[in-house]
Amino acid sequence: MLCIRETRGNFLLFAFVSYQVILTRSELANLSLDRWGTVGMKIGLSDVEGHVLHGLLEETSGDIVIRLDRQGFIIHASANIAELGLDCSAALLLPHITDLAERDHAPFLGEHVAAALAGRGQTGWIEFPVIACPERDTCRETGCQRWYALSLKPMLDEAGTPDGALCLMRSVQQLRSLEGELHARAITDPLTGLANRQAFCASLRRHLAHGGGQMIAVFAVDGMRALLMRYGQRTADEVVWGFAKFLETMALPGHELAQLDGERFAVLLPEMTSRGAREWAEDVVATFAGLAAPASAKAPQLTASAGLARVECTVDWTLREAELGLVLARAGGGRQVAVAGHRRAA
Repeated sequence: MLCIRETRGNFLLFAFVSYQVILTRSELANLSLDRWGTVGMKIGLSDVEGHVLHGLLEETSGDIVIRLDRQGFIIHASANIAELGLDCSAALLLPHITDLAERDHAPFLGEHVAAALAGRGQTGWIEFPVIACPERDTCRETGCQRWYALSLKPMLDEAGTPDGALCLMRSVQQLRSLEGELHARAITDPLTGLANRQAFCASLRRHLAHGGGQMIAVFAVDGMRALLMRYGQRTADEVVWGFAKFLETMALPGHELAQLDGERFAVLLPEMTSRGAREWAEDVVATFAGLAAPASAKAPQLTASAGLARVECTVDWTLREAELGLVLARAGGGRQVAVAGHRRAA
């Protein structure tokens, strides 16, 4: 008589009259239906009890269990394959394992499965997107795409040659979403939602790798420290956020906008000459001064300044030149655009 005494993580502990057997969920799930009778005999179960245990595992593990033939066609699948929009019981033709994958990833999955069935592939987990929709061939909804991981193990016949395979499919959508969220947080500023310094520097490195020569502008609202001391952090954050949205409206197609720190913004101007970049930056500064005119005598007068530089030498050199130009513009009274004009020594 079999009884489940305890469940811990991925392990099921089974107690019998005279001994105990511990099997992992994946070990149990990787057994075909026609071999559960043999397993049942080894651990004291009847053939019927073995099949019942197989069904219980399918229902509780959350993984999709799939049996493939030698060509990779699905000849058996657990009931939860329905979450992929596939009903094997109603299919007139056996679906192929690659039918589950999103169209662009189907060849990759097919190569992996074919190699494994031939006994020459890796048997680790691979990840691919699935169109979880009955209309997978025509569906274009992004919400239907979900990521799954597949583990495949060939089954050998008595001669030792592959006779199909057993697979486990496990949803990794939540993990993928978390990874995407963490990546987005790593490269964006939490206040403005713009790319941060790390992302902007990576972009500069790519441009430098192709020769550089583009112009960049570094902007900042004048007198931010005084504004912070007088009005507080909340007002300062509102000014920074508002200036970021203003720069977004002024940016032209192809411009790359980022926030370097708490008050400085950078804009990459890939298609502009030095003269064109200066004229555009001066227009930004003048427009901001006009829009940010104080509504009352107690409201602060907001202006901005900018420094220009060419993308050359290194990322640090480029940013230092642009930031030095910003310092010169502010030193001249603000509401200006300046260029440091330094050149690297030969």
